[in-house]
This record gives sequence, C-alpha cells and structure tokens, in this order.
Amino acid sequence: MMTPDHPDPTEAHVPHAPPLTPEAAAALDAADDWDPLAAQRSPEDPPLDVLLSGTVFFDIVFTGLDRLPQPGEEMWSKGMGSSPGGIANLAVAAARLGLRTGLVAGFGDDAYADWMWHTMAHEEGIDLTASRRFPDFHSSLTVSVATQGDRAMTTHGHELPEPLSKLIADAPAARAAVVDLAGETSWWADLARRGSKIFADIGFDETGRWDLSDLAPLAHCHAFTPNAMEAMSYTRTDSPDRAVRALAEMVPLAVVTDGAAGSYAIDGSTGEEAFCPAVPVTATDTTGAGDVFAAAMVLGTLADWPLAERLKFGSLCSALAVQQFGGSLAAPGWGDITDWWRHLSDAADGGDLRAAYTRDGYCFLDDVVPDHQVQGRRRAQGTFALRSDAGKH
Repeated sequence: MMTPDHPDPTEAHVPHAPPLTPEAAAALDAADDWDPLAAQRSPEDPPLDVLLSGTVFFDIVFTGLDRLPQPGEEMWSKGMGSSPGGIANLAVAAARLGLRTGLVAGFGDDAYADWMWHTMAHEEGIDLTASRRFPDFHSSLTVSVATQGDRAMTTHGHELPEPLSKLIADAPAARAAVVDLAGETSWWADLARRGSKIFADIGFDETGRWDLSDLAPLAHCHAFTPNAMEAMSYTRTDSPDRAVRALAEMVPLAVVTDGAAGSYAIDGSTGEEAFCPAVPVTATDTTGAGDVFAAAMVLGTLADWPLAERLKFGSLCSALAVQQFGGSLAAPGWGDITDWWRHLSDAADGGDLRAAYTRDGYCFLDDVVPDHQVQGRRRAQGTFALRSDAGKH
C-alpha cells in the first residue's frame, strides 16, 4: 500500500490517506456517541483507528436448545436472531467500543447484503469505502446452533470474484489492524512497515501439524492473541502460562485466552505480565466473544492502559457479549458497560461484599465510562429488519 505522499514502505510512520467520503464520515460521527480515545487524538492521526479485512457472513443463530438435533429430528428453538457475521463480528465490536473502524470486504447484491451493508455502515458507523458490492453474487450464510455452552455451525458460500487485496490499497490509513495469520499477509505487512500496530490471531490447524513456521509472520506483528489450545499446540507447552511465555519471545504483546479460566498476557514493550480471571456469567451464545475481547485489547493498547486493565476490560466486554445472542449484534456498547459499572457500584455501596470485591478490580472504569447517556445498540432479531425499521431500535 503506497501513497504519493510516502512512496517508501520502510518509513516508520502511518501515511496520510485521502479523507473519508461524506457518507463514511457521517456514519462514523453518528456512531461516535462516546470516544474513549479523545484525549489521545491529534490532527496527525490517520482517519481510522483499526482496519479489518475478511469475509462477511449473514448469520442465523438459534438458541435455547438443550442439545443438537439428531438426524431426522426436528427441534424448536426458544430463540433466534439474525446478524452480520464473520469479520463483521470484529468490526461491530470495535466500532461499538468507539474505535474508528474500517472494513474491506466483498458483498453480494442480494437482500442479505443490502441489510448487512446498511447495518454496518449506517447504524454501526463502520467505514466501508474500500468494500465492494459484486453483481450476480450472493452472500455467504451461516446457521449457528448455540447449546451446552458452545455452538455448531453450517455454512454455505463461494470465493469472491476477485481477491480483497485489490481493494485494500484504497482503504484509509489506520493506527492498527487485526489480521489472521493464516490469511494473506502482504497487505498488513505493508501497514506494519508504515507504523500500524498489527494484532494477529490464528485459527484451528485442521492438519494437526501445528507447524511453528506458521507463526513466522509474527515478525510483522505487535500482538498475538490465540486461545489456549492453539497457543499450547504451537509452542509444545502444557499450560497457558508456559505458552504465553514462549510466545512473548516472538511478539511484543502475547495474549492467551482460556475461556472461563481467564486470560494470560505479557507485554514486552512495557515489561508487564498479567493474569485475569474471567467474569463469571451464564452464557447464552458464545459466538463472537473472542472478537469482542480482541477489539477491547486494541482499544486498551491504543489508549495506553496498563496490561492488567486491558485484560480486565476484554474479559468484561466478552462476558457482556455472551449474555446476548446473535454474534456481532451481541457486542456491548458504552451504554452496556456503563450500566454494568453503575449497577455494580450501587450494589457495592449497598453492602454487597462480592460486588465490592469486583468493583475494586475495575475501579479504572470510573475514568473511562461516559458521564452522560449514550445511544443504545441494536440486538439480533428474529428476522432481519427492513430499512424502514432501522430507526426504531
């Protein structure tokens, strides 16, 4: 990604980029009802805080089932919701936390794509100026069944008519990017050389080899956030703690998430080490919880929060998300976070010892949450709403 202003990709700063279109700027302003990075912003900042690229799915999520149906069996679920999925889980989570978020993705020309584009661009304030609608192409679709604290999925889709790498060159510059190590690396390697912080994840290795060479692109990354099973498999260790220490030798910020058991992190750039237990909740749907955690880590890192506070914030945001169903639209906004904090504080002031103990660990939120009412966020619905319904949520 070269620009006329800065043709040398080795320059260690983020290049300026063309301004956002009026539509994208208006969408970002509409969603930006609270900016947790306001104190850190300067006129020299790039237009975006975080840039993402990947596949968008139309997700249909069924909840309230005690188990998966058997072959030939029909079961009725107690709940159902529709939402943008795939990379949209991360994009919505980041935007709802106040990060100026850009997404490079390919969309079809069907009704699913119409609704997802409108939801992300106009309701969530995600910049889609570098995304593209392809004619005579349909959206990828996933049906997810949430049960017994996990989920099972069936997906249908096709390769895009052209690779996303051709679109990324037109994306606005960003302070950070969240990427998949298993995907194409050229676009974000260029971003890294220009000063963007790269936060990487990686999925399950279906080959079972867990080849350490798969982690070679970490040389371009600021952070790596695998789950415990992935981290232990790649590092040949027997605990998340040992795995995060091994990964800290490869990347400045190593984070290993272990579900309900908590998260581990080492920030070599600050010398901090931290462990954070998970916030105990009853999960309704775990879809997108890892994306919410990743978005929270990006925000906390850009805001220069202490490592322990970043982990706690990520744990809290994930806990709030899994109590909703619907993937991306379950991601918490600042209204949800503020409500949780105010209710917890009220309980602690009322003599609840457990609430008081929890509040002590999250007192940093007093300096973070807004002191005014912020816009509520759309939740997943039993069907996807018409455009005329968008203002009613």
